[in-house]
Amino acid sequence: MVLFALRLQLLKSTGSCGTWARLQQRQSSGCVYSSIHGFNQNEVREKLQAFAGGSVDLLKQDSGIGVLTINNPSLMNAFSGSMMVELEERVSQLENWPEGKGLIVCGAAGTFSSGSDLNAVRGLSNPEGGMQMCMFMQVALTRLLRLPLVSVALVEGRALGGGAEITTACDFRLMASGSVIQFIQKHMGLVPGWGGAARLVNIVGSQNALKLLGGALKVDSEFGLQIGLSDGVLEASQASEGAETLIQQAENWLGRYTKGPAPVIQAVKKVVLSGRELPLSDALRTEKDVFGSVWSGPANLHALAMKSKYK
Repeated sequence: MVLFALRLQLLKSTGSCGTWARLQQRQSSGCVYSSIHGFNQNEVREKLQAFAGGSVDLLKQDSGIGVLTINNPSLMNAFSGSMMVELEERVSQLENWPEGKGLIVCGAAGTFSSGSDLNAVRGLSNPEGGMQMCMFMQVALTRLLRLPLVSVALVEGRALGGGAEITTACDFRLMASGSVIQFIQKHMGLVPGWGGAARLVNIVGSQNALKLLGGALKVDSEFGLQIGLSDGVLEASQASEGAETLIQQAENWLGRYTKGPAPVIQAVKKVVLSGRELPLSDALRTEKDVFGSVWSGPANLHALAMKSKYK
């Protein structure tokens, strides 16, 4: 359904600006699911708001790098219902950030996230409530992955259950030394429900995904690099003057992929997104449209004048 909605929208478009704007508009309205599936975005949002606690904080920096922080330290940054709603709101803000180029998703107080707050889970324990939360988070995390920004999850401490799923909604994952990613849903008598299983298969392949989900394996930084779940390991610096924090290290790592004008970086993400999610013919058409949006643009003309191709 997610792929069908994206494909249909791109096929109807003739220009990249219209393609992307209409795609984002449909995502924002919850196009992955409809009332046919018993899903009403506004109604679910109101239900989730009843389970308050914690926050999802967004810092937009002048560099074009945003920092999205999962902040609920007393519960290992577990997601309350209100935090799920805040996540969706922060994604909406990022979708409408013209200067944005990259995003770091991290957790507060030395850990990433332990998934769902059990208070919210118990409050939505009936089948209908559970399915609505599942669909709400699938929509929010699909939109996070499709942002026209290069995103990286900075995993410090533990990313458990739903927290592990959130790491898969980023383009890259960096693991601090000593950190762990673990899909523990099996221990709760569940499977991932926020889209984490589907995304995990795309990242590590079906066999590794089956091992991680079926065995609820703990993935440390070394194992993460081995199977392709991690894209790099960061060492926590000793607290001393001039020492880089993990966030600064992540920004430096991300900088190699976000250097340049925002329209160009966003265009790169858009063509990669279409190549990842669309059939070849549709992806080629989208690539042509996005190419047309930057051809003869300010960055292109400046590069031609500076003969950057040969530097």
